[in-house]
Amino acid sequence: MNKKSIFFTLLMVVVLSLSACGPAPTATQPPATQPPAPTVPPTAVPPKVLTIAETSTITTWDPVKSFSTEAAYMGNMYEQLLRLNPPGSTEKYTPLLATSWDVSADGLVWTFHLRENVKFHDGEALTAEAVKLSIEAAKDHAGASFIWFPLDTIEVVDDLTVKFTLLYSAPLDLIASSLYGAWIISPKALTAAAVDTNYFETGVEAGTGPYMLESYTPDSEIVFTMNPDYWGGWQPGQFDKVAVEIVGEPVTQQQMLEGGQVDLATRLPVDNYAAFKTNTNYNYYEEQTYFDYVGFFNTLRPPLDNPTVRQALSYAIPYEDIITVGASGLGTQSRGPVPQGVWPWSDQVNQYTYDLTKAKELLTSAGYPNGGFSLKLTYASENGVEAAFAPLIKDSFAQIGVDVTIEPMLWSQQWPYAKTDPANAQDIFLLLYWPTYSDAGSDNMWSMFYGTAESPHLNVTAFNLSYWMDDQYNTLLDTAIADTVTDPVTSQAKYIEAGNRLVEQAPGIFFFDFKTQYVIPSYIQGFKYNINYPFTPYFYYQLSTTK
Repeated sequence: MNKKSIFFTLLMVVVLSLSACGPAPTATQPPATQPPAPTVPPTAVPPKVLTIAETSTITTWDPVKSFSTEAAYMGNMYEQLLRLNPPGSTEKYTPLLATSWDVSADGLVWTFHLRENVKFHDGEALTAEAVKLSIEAAKDHAGASFIWFPLDTIEVVDDLTVKFTLLYSAPLDLIASSLYGAWIISPKALTAAAVDTNYFETGVEAGTGPYMLESYTPDSEIVFTMNPDYWGGWQPGQFDKVAVEIVGEPVTQQQMLEGGQVDLATRLPVDNYAAFKTNTNYNYYEEQTYFDYVGFFNTLRPPLDNPTVRQALSYAIPYEDIITVGASGLGTQSRGPVPQGVWPWSDQVNQYTYDLTKAKELLTSAGYPNGGFSLKLTYASENGVEAAFAPLIKDSFAQIGVDVTIEPMLWSQQWPYAKTDPANAQDIFLLLYWPTYSDAGSDNMWSMFYGTAESPHLNVTAFNLSYWMDDQYNTLLDTAIADTVTDPVTSQAKYIEAGNRLVEQAPGIFFFDFKTQYVIPSYIQGFKYNINYPFTPYFYYQLSTTK
């Protein structure tokens, strides 16, 4: 050992010895054997939690297959390329995963430019390939795969550009903003789901949205937590977590809301909403929806094969009473099968009025001066609105000599009864209908009333439950649908003509467009109902609290 090493060793011994001895304890200094005083941590900021009483249950967590009530939650975890804004908004769309898009003059080629630096919840990057795989999966096996019928091919132009080529001109911007069948999903999750069809069902999700699924107790509770990497960023007052309790009973939901157990309740007893209109602790909203109630006359057999008879019966419908009794006043009389607020609704489409004198005159001109015939009316027994207003039709028709037998059926029975042997099925079929995406021309008007001579009984559309075929109507509709993108003014005009043709020929009864109500505590900010997404009542990201 050299001198430098010996000196260093002695120095360390002296230092350690002095440290071990230290000064003697004093009255103001605790003994060395006592533990140090605890350090007080800074006050933790509790997370902001939004609590909701919901009725919507989960039929599947698979975003491709989803076509039911879980849409209430999917819209907060997954995103489409764009979102359609409510009527009256300054801009028609809100860009989501696409920041811009272009369409060719003929409406056949649509190019979407994607948002940069977006990640899925599982860490995968948003790319054009992810969009391609998601839409191809939707077209192949989505619950709403039919919305992609116009799609021919999808091409990845580069990492952030994707090109759609259509078989015929169609409003791809509307389709791509659909509540169903248009979610963009992580490729990693799509690959896993292709191997294991139950991959999503334990509560796995792989979206890009502002909230992620934290936990799920079937038919009981769902908890979401904010996505810290959300491309939209976060502002003070937004919610860190959302806790949903599934509560089927409206009375219980109201009790939870008023008792402060939840911030939001999606369904209160219909007659109890009025009490909140003047309560300054809440904001009350009454909103038009795109749900509407229609009826179908069986046009395959007499006397309903006669348009004059159908017109007479249309004048014998007590429209206002039906809205009052069936919907507790929450409705507006329909103008054809297109709900107000949805393309291509127009106030230029005619309506029938309640006029029993006119009804009797038309029946007389059709050879039925005293009525004298019987009709069978069916409705889905699960639908309380139809159950409430069906007797009003029976009572009114009796006043013009027409006897109505009402037969409630489970929907699972009513549907095959109407489709198996139409010529010998019901005379009047009541139906609640809504478009899958916000185009009630290519959906409602086509799905419910387009028919061909080649298949007059079942037609080409599943919901043509009047079994009606009219070449003039079909031609108008074909033109209107084809012009939707390239010439919307002409398209609207043709839709109006087609709508008035429907009213004139009366294969169906156009009862009312339904309204909905919301009660929002005054401390919740940002709520705005979007008619285009009726099954997603709350977009959590839009909400904040003043508490």
